[in-house]
Amino acid sequence: MRLDDLDPSENVRDLGQGSGGGFGGGNILLGLLPMLLGSRLGCGTIALIAIGVAIFMAIGGGGGLLTGGVAPGGGSGQQQAGQNKPCDTPEELQACRVMRSTELTWGQLIQGYQPPVLNFYTRSVQSGCGNASSAAGPFYCPADRGVYLDTGFFQELAQRFGAAGDFAQNYVIAHEIGHHIQNITGTMEKIRAAQSRMGRAEGNAMSVRVELQADCYAGVWAARNKDRLEAGDIEEGMRAANAIGDDTLQRQAQGTVVPESFTHGTSAQRMQWLRRGLETGDPAQCDTFQGAI
Repeated sequence: MRLDDLDPSENVRDLGQGSGGGFGGGNILLGLLPMLLGSRLGCGTIALIAIGVAIFMAIGGGGGLLTGGVAPGGGSGQQQAGQNKPCDTPEELQACRVMRSTELTWGQLIQGYQPPVLNFYTRSVQSGCGNASSAAGPFYCPADRGVYLDTGFFQELAQRFGAAGDFAQNYVIAHEIGHHIQNITGTMEKIRAAQSRMGRAEGNAMSVRVELQADCYAGVWAARNKDRLEAGDIEEGMRAANAIGDDTLQRQAQGTVVPESFTHGTSAQRMQWLRRGLETGDPAQCDTFQGAI
């Protein structure tokens, strides 16, 4: 995806290195689940997976694309940025340009749009939603309206999950921005309230719808920037969406699939809703809360 002509976003911080664990081993799988927002069950899917549960459980269903999710909110304090300079590595610079692109796109679609802050960190981070390890993957915290990203996740995404390419990475960021859209438009608050009255299985099903909408919003962003897409970009995004489906992750991790525990959606569903956004470019077509998904 051609973004070289864009200046990096100014809504970016580099929080430096925390003391938590990094990617690797089975932890990355936990991280992948959170990407979907995950309601009480797990913020970004997070479904109850340790830190993922704690963080990505919050919102009732939304988080990251591959692992990140939406943190619950109401955590303590926030890590302060030190002398680290954001956008100073190739991976960060790309993310900063993607961020700028989303600001321009959603600024045209939402009057008075206020973008989130993209926070880079390494190993662990203290967000407005609490503490998180990089093993949990990228996530969005509604409490401080921040997207949190350890760019080391992109290497894991490519090597372990076979989802390489700049657009696969862009999709991860755009998915988290999708959760921000849900937050500022009131969707998150409504879903959180509804989930508080639901059992675990129902809450998980609602989280799936939250995550799929964030996928669709990521597609809308890409569609609105179709003149910047290059050959193979769409395929990269679809490979990423396929790699992080709940059924695919569960089958790889445990050999069996438990649909009642899904919090982000199947591989087919994730690809379907990403494609919906790509084909329509219309956020109004991303209503995953009506009818079958």
